[in-house]
Amino acid sequence: MSLNGIMMQYFEWYLEDDGRLWKKLKDDANHLKELGITAIWIPPCMKATSTNDTGYGIYDLYDLGEFDQKGSIRTKYGTKEELLEAINVLHDNNIKVYADIVLNHKAAADETQRFMAVEVDPMDRNKEVSEPYEIEGWTKFNFEGRNNKYSDFKWSWEHFNGTDYNQETEKSAIYLILGENKDWAQDVAEEFGNYDYLMFTNIDYKHPDVYKSTMDWIIWFINETKVDGIRIDAIKHINDWFIKDLVLKSRADFGEEFYAVGEYWSVEMPTIESYLSEVDYQLDVFDVPLHFKFHAASYDASNFDMGQLFNDTIVSKYPLNAVTFVDNHDSQPNQSLESHVKQWFKPLAYASILLRKDGYPCIFYGDYYGTRGENKIRPLPDMLDKLIKLRMNHAYGIQEDYLDHKHVIGWVRLGDKENPKGCSVIMTSTEAGEKTMNVGEMHKGEIWIDALGHTDAEVEIDEKGNGKFIVSDGSVSVYICKD
Repeated sequence: MSLNGIMMQYFEWYLEDDGRLWKKLKDDANHLKELGITAIWIPPCMKATSTNDTGYGIYDLYDLGEFDQKGSIRTKYGTKEELLEAINVLHDNNIKVYADIVLNHKAAADETQRFMAVEVDPMDRNKEVSEPYEIEGWTKFNFEGRNNKYSDFKWSWEHFNGTDYNQETEKSAIYLILGENKDWAQDVAEEFGNYDYLMFTNIDYKHPDVYKSTMDWIIWFINETKVDGIRIDAIKHINDWFIKDLVLKSRADFGEEFYAVGEYWSVEMPTIESYLSEVDYQLDVFDVPLHFKFHAASYDASNFDMGQLFNDTIVSKYPLNAVTFVDNHDSQPNQSLESHVKQWFKPLAYASILLRKDGYPCIFYGDYYGTRGENKIRPLPDMLDKLIKLRMNHAYGIQEDYLDHKHVIGWVRLGDKENPKGCSVIMTSTEAGEKTMNVGEMHKGEIWIDALGHTDAEVEIDEKGNGKFIVSDGSVSVYICKD
């Protein structure tokens, strides 16, 4: 990550199924560079169940929009050629590319197979609710459209440990597949007793052929696309040792700078801390606890204590492993993990990830470009343009916090030798307020103004470097030197 780097998630759940995202991203590369974006997180670029699949119903990891499979050559976002062109242009603009990879499950199998299984309680997957019996499951992946190009590995029932549908009886349930060394993974989230199984057909990384084939694939994928990092989906459902091995293998082949971030969707800090320890802090994780604080503050501002905003978050305890974000494709309206942040609070939330010392901030496509579907997100490009510019020009050096009030909080950045300007941030979740903060004696006599234009106040910095900064109702102001 570059100094004051910014990641952008370049997709939302309801993008149109027109195969044009890679073309748009290519055309947008120069604008993204000028904006100040240093890395782009792209959606899953592999063939999924169909072109209207956002990419998480993964079918063939080796098909990046190259083969006629599942009704099309392209994916939802375009062809392999268009993908590689977009990545090349982003690299020409000094923007890194992080690929979303889905390794927990496979979907849309080509054939059914018969094997032994037992039904388990969906609310407690450790509890069997039937006798073992033979089912007909969708577990055979032949990839005939690819015809063994890149890999001749074929997936079969023994490579999975769970599925959700018995074709013979047309019954949907959670089935634990039985066989030699078959069980749920034990080093996964403990929700529902054991949260190894999430959806579709669940991959069994204890199987040596599965382990080897996936390690072979990640090396092929990075070589083929030249991506600079990976975003690993649903890591709380996958063996932690496997995730660690995958990241270490990637870095062994492509260098220590190869980036990895995982999605561990939980607000429980002890759980996340335990996970980070198990993977030896080899990857970053999205700061879901901070996201839920933004969500709570936006819905119940009068009762939310802004002074505790950063407490018990990943960025506060593990700043070098935290990717901070406001919203994403899972939290947006009408999604299964819906927890979106209300529009009025977005400027406060983005200031809280873009203008603070710690964390790797990620901007959501929907907040910059808007979303489709019901309950559309209204984009805030002007606000984000200003905050990003402030991050690039002013948010450096020592950070002094003023988190001493339930609603009105602030902090200052004192700048450093290369970037001495500094800034002062103040926000309130309720009524207007003010706060005296010290920006350093080197700024005495200067007049500071709100770069966001939310107030027209002019603040004179006194002999000791203090200024009395004000903020309007339910707003954020970022003060910098007028000159």
